[in-house]
Amino acid sequence: MNCGVLVHIMDKTSSARSARRMTEPRQGAQAIRRALAVLRILAAGREAGVPLAEVVQATGLTRPTVHRIVHVLIEEGIVERHDKTGRYAIGNQVPELALARARPSPLLVAAGPSLRRASTEIGDTLFLTVRTGNDTLCVDRRIGAYPIQVLSIEVGARRPLGVSSAGVAILAAMAAQDARKIVAANEKRFEAYRTDVATVLSQIATARRRGYNMREIGLVQGTKSISTWIKTPDGQPAAAMTVSAVRTRLGPRREQEVAEILLREARSIEEAIGGSLR
Repeated sequence: MNCGVLVHIMDKTSSARSARRMTEPRQGAQAIRRALAVLRILAAGREAGVPLAEVVQATGLTRPTVHRIVHVLIEEGIVERHDKTGRYAIGNQVPELALARARPSPLLVAAGPSLRRASTEIGDTLFLTVRTGNDTLCVDRRIGAYPIQVLSIEVGARRPLGVSSAGVAILAAMAAQDARKIVAANEKRFEAYRTDVATVLSQIATARRRGYNMREIGLVQGTKSISTWIKTPDGQPAAAMTVSAVRTRLGPRREQEVAEILLREARSIEEAIGGSLR
């Protein structure tokens, strides 16, 4: 065989192998990201679980792809399927894995005193919500002394950024381009919460101008919510503190009073974690 031909064949073989080596890590990373996207949707369904069709719609993946991912996660104990409803939910392995990190986050530790002060001063229910990827996660709830409390969200509740008062507040504290990317990524999930991209972007713009987010109609009819964002030391919004109350409790004058309390305590939390308003 001609040496030039042999070298050419070897070069082509080497190039093909190199291409495969470069492609395989990308494919592996893509598979992991897809599995995590599925898990986040299932986490939002909590113990009730989520139908497969809803997971397909929310992730934008094909039904066969979602089915394959869920099947593997079930085998590993990360996901379980409810026999009666056919819905899929987070499995027992997940909370067991979480036990490896029993220590609370610095944010939770820093927020504790502020949540106590604000709850006592305001008298209505307070929520601390953190950003996790393109979602929000309620990590603390304080019930006030007023006889009628709005318990619209439980600790552990997960929602797409943009559908709750806290989510809009967190997005409003981001650079506009970053917020738009997240809103676009969550577009398919908004339908389940009866909102859309245009509405969310409008709410974000209003919250930026105001300096906090105010939602005239909360997650529960007849309620109203006010949220302020909390930033990390590098200036990135990581959480929001929210007050939810019956509408009659948050007229124009008291809305301003409550917002000032939340803003004060949000700055206090930022100082406690070494952050500052930028």
